[in-house]
Amino acid sequence: MGTIIVTGGAGYIGSHTILELLEQTDYNIISIDNFSNSNKSSYERVKALSKRGFSTLEFNLCDTEKLNYELDKIDAIIGIIHFAAFKSVPDSMADPLSYYNNNLTSLTNLLSYCQQKNIKHFIFSSSCSVYGNADKLPVTEQTPLKKAESAYGHTKQIGEEVIEFFCKANPDFSTVLLRYFNPVGAHISGKLGELPINKPNNLLPIITQTAVGKNSLTVFGDNYTTRDGSCVRDYIHVSDIADAHVKALNYLIEGKNKTNSSLFNLGTGNGVTVLEAIASFEKVAKKKLNYTIGQRRVGDVEAVYADNFLAKSELNWIPKYNLDDMMLSSWKWQLELENEKK
Repeated sequence: MGTIIVTGGAGYIGSHTILELLEQTDYNIISIDNFSNSNKSSYERVKALSKRGFSTLEFNLCDTEKLNYELDKIDAIIGIIHFAAFKSVPDSMADPLSYYNNNLTSLTNLLSYCQQKNIKHFIFSSSCSVYGNADKLPVTEQTPLKKAESAYGHTKQIGEEVIEFFCKANPDFSTVLLRYFNPVGAHISGKLGELPINKPNNLLPIITQTAVGKNSLTVFGDNYTTRDGSCVRDYIHVSDIADAHVKALNYLIEGKNKTNSSLFNLGTGNGVTVLEAIASFEKVAKKKLNYTIGQRRVGDVEAVYADNFLAKSELNWIPKYNLDDMMLSSWKWQLELENEKK
């Protein structure tokens, strides 16, 4: 069946996608990660949940010589799913150069290798942050991109442009750009979830850690022009995101793509405020959260949520999990981590 390379496979979305690939396909899976913000234990968790194994490599994709050396040893690479990137909005504002260097060098190195070896299928992990503060909601794939609110978002805008130009120069190459909205939750088993090495910046790990007394939750701004003053986001379950990657890969391999560069929003299509997300967690976990209201955070957009019609119609992708499912699976994952420490 050939080999699929998954970069950043020990990370949050990468590990869930490997699990879906193992469950839904017969492809040989090889993950590449340097563990800059991920944990090797994610691999063991995936192996424990899956019925078959996969291989792993450890190196930095920005190291061109090492990338070429390691990938040259792999036979029959038919596609690459590229997750590996720095992804923290506040960190990108504090250290923008590291984001431009890491996120763009790794991408261009991979595309260069695809060109050398005639690897034709490429899935790019993009972000709804490319839309900035959109003039109209929900955003569609045709919504004009505004100025990025963060260096992270800008690297995704540039990454998409790099791929678009690469596709024009290489008409036999096919790619899918997937713009995630806000991935949250954990595998429904509660045995695999988000496990950041550094202090989390995403809402759900902060919520669950606050619930067990290991973090403090701040809502960044309650004076936005939204229904309760907090930011509006489109939260989407990580397993739904992972499933979309499998469908996008098969979409390319089966030749269903209409152009050699396809773009899809991945979201539920529902805008949820931060305070509504907190209320949902409190309901399913049966715990009251102690949180504070803080100042707006630099780089945050006020509101963004998806029109996901195109992904549904072209990829036959239907999100399965609702907001309460997302919160409950995150809570089960946090309790699993607490039990492991006993």
